[in-house]
Amino acid sequence: MSRGIYIVANDRVIDNAIALLNSIRHYDPDVTIYLIPFNENYHKVAEQLATLHNVQVFPDLELIDKFTKRIGEIFDRDFLALPNKMRKLVVWFGPLDEFIYIDTDIVVFEKIADNLDKLSEVDFFCCDYHYANDKLRNIFSTFVKEQQIFSDAQLEDVFNSGFWASRKGTITEQQMDEALRECAAHHEYFDFSEGVTDQPILNYLVLKLISKRGNLVKIPGGGPGSWAGSQNFQQQDYALYDRGQRLKYLHWAGTRMKTGSPYWQLWEHYRYLHEGKFAFIPKLTRRLFPFVSART
Repeated sequence: MSRGIYIVANDRVIDNAIALLNSIRHYDPDVTIYLIPFNENYHKVAEQLATLHNVQVFPDLELIDKFTKRIGEIFDRDFLALPNKMRKLVVWFGPLDEFIYIDTDIVVFEKIADNLDKLSEVDFFCCDYHYANDKLRNIFSTFVKEQQIFSDAQLEDVFNSGFWASRKGTITEQQMDEALRECAAHHEYFDFSEGVTDQPILNYLVLKLISKRGNLVKIPGGGPGSWAGSQNFQQQDYALYDRGQRLKYLHWAGTRMKTGSPYWQLWEHYRYLHEGKFAFIPKLTRRLFPFVSART
């Protein structure tokens, strides 16, 4: 049985992708990792990640293209402006039997693939507090609750779309196609008011099609958080802790990644983990600032 990790990236997010992969490989040098190209501009990031961390490009690019085209046929552009945002859904039809999907604006603080053991109990799991803090915001409209499209118990399983896991074949291509067409016919189900894209659709698919679900934070006393917007995490040895519990990962969801962002120095640590901080600054800039030394 094959296990591993999927990411979606292109050259525009190369720094985030390197930071994520540096953190994954810091704790796990061997786990299989596949890159799903967001668009055609992915060759630089693919080369970097292959060289640094043995990341492989998703082997069936034709499947990705066909899937993206199908998404474009199902959804009107005023509903889903960027069909490529849905490319992560091909993970259910990829080479890995069990997988974790991870957004690139994340760094991890443990051997993250070990969490796949949870799939012995469920067919899908997430690891976040969206259900408790944001509830249906950025996922479903009040219509879904009022019309009981999903039960209250089901709505307790909503999740952030940046970190989750499942297994190949849990959703079939026919099931996904039918559910996506249902979504396209019911724009009123979803909350896109703050610019989210794939998250509402992914939640609909999972609640509709996967009954055995879990959330790694739903343990006695509650598991550690993961959102970079939380100010209460404590840092120790380039990891974060929440009420004494080590975070599994940190996600800068909804946060612009730049100097001054929450936990920015921690992100920089993982981004430049194996190189001088200024390795990619143009030579002209380095000549202008010769006093800058490389970070180790």
